Amino acid sequence: MSTAPHLYSLYQQLLDQSLIMLRHASEGQWDELIACEMEYVRAVQNLAEATQDLDPSSSVQEQLRPVLRAILDNESEVKRLLQARMDELSKLVGQSSMQKSVLTAYGKQGGHVLVPQESRDTPTN
Repeated sequence: MSTAPHLYSLYQQLLDQSLIMLRHASEGQWDELIACEMEYVRAVQNLAEATQDLDPSSSVQEQLRPVLRAILDNESEVKRLLQARMDELSKLVGQSSMQKSVLTAYGKQGGHVLVPQESRDTPTN
């Protein structure tokens, strides 16, 4: 088997997986993204094993460069989308914690609403 077609195939599989992951992340399909992650990792492992003892020619490397750039760009975008999701979840957790604190403080008052009393020096109408 020639090295170049085999490498192209492995890189293409990795690119395909990265595109699937990017689509899931872009559409907010987080469960699907996580499920695809194992296939992506498997594709990376297959590529790593296949290239461990290879020394592809400079022309093969040059032809693979755009595919690798696309893979890296997709991975960067997935990471950016994941970070945005983490920020969103962190904000929601913070709001939830604040609501819990308010409810806890209110509960400690025994359900009584504390209203400031008027000062005796304040004239009444």
